[in-house]
Amino acid sequence: MTDTTSEAFTTAVTLRPAQAEHFDLAFTAVTQPCPWPKAYGGDLVAQAAAAAMRSVDDGKTLHSMHSYFMRPAEIGRDVRYEVELLRDGRGYATRQVRGYQNGKPLYVCLANFAAGEPGASYDRGLPGAADLPGPDELPGSAEYLADRTGGTMTPASKTYWSSGRSFDMRHVPGPVYLTVEGAQVPHQAVWVKPFDALRPVDGLTDAQRDTAALAYVCDYTILEPVLRVLGLHWAQEGLVTASLDHAMWFHRAPRPGAADGWLLYAQQADAAEAGRGLASGRFFDTDGTHLATVVQEGMIRRSEAGRG
Repeated sequence: MTDTTSEAFTTAVTLRPAQAEHFDLAFTAVTQPCPWPKAYGGDLVAQAAAAAMRSVDDGKTLHSMHSYFMRPAEIGRDVRYEVELLRDGRGYATRQVRGYQNGKPLYVCLANFAAGEPGASYDRGLPGAADLPGPDELPGSAEYLADRTGGTMTPASKTYWSSGRSFDMRHVPGPVYLTVEGAQVPHQAVWVKPFDALRPVDGLTDAQRDTAALAYVCDYTILEPVLRVLGLHWAQEGLVTASLDHAMWFHRAPRPGAADGWLLYAQQADAAEAGRGLASGRFFDTDGTHLATVVQEGMIRRSEAGRG
């Protein structure tokens, strides 16, 4: 695998059928390498989305997921996803997915699917989007970090931020890796694009793979507007973060091939209190079409030893 490839994502969402032990269907998937003590939460969301989508075979599409992260997942180890077929109606279907590792549940979600029907359409768009710099005007993570050091960043974390996450990410007003680059405001935008064209994934259509890609990449930066407004950054001494719960709505599928190009992920800090932060985000196609909405609450803890 080369340094700049999207293969980690497609490997993550390649599931292997397994014998169900608790519910109706089961799959296993492997969490991908990262330089932290626990696996990346987007692995779990995207893998659960893939498991749920593989359980629906009548053309309905995933339109929402509501998730809880209960335990950290070990890196490079199988997670067993058990799918319960809660409902199959003419218009909608519902699945529960639980992820297990070492015999214990670590993740659970409800996923809903819709057949779709004719109806009115509304898209409020993103005010001010025309004034944002385009991705070609901004440095990628590798370029930004090339000559920088500091905080708790290690060579492994620098490499991971630069090239190990499957997607190129370019921040407005600037990244929060080693400092709060740009204004300390409660919002930011991130241009995201896979490092190379997304590979086919066994068991998923290309449209389902692209849906899983949004579920995968959304978790990397969703808490960053909370960090930004609090004046915190990822390499801050003593900073510990964790995803607690997560909701995602898929309004429109990306146009064929659009997920291989740039998407805009606009994010907003909504609350921070008692060691938790809430943030929301919206994905837009380059033509301004609103594709998906994300809301996540996370733990944001800074140890006393790390306070300046």
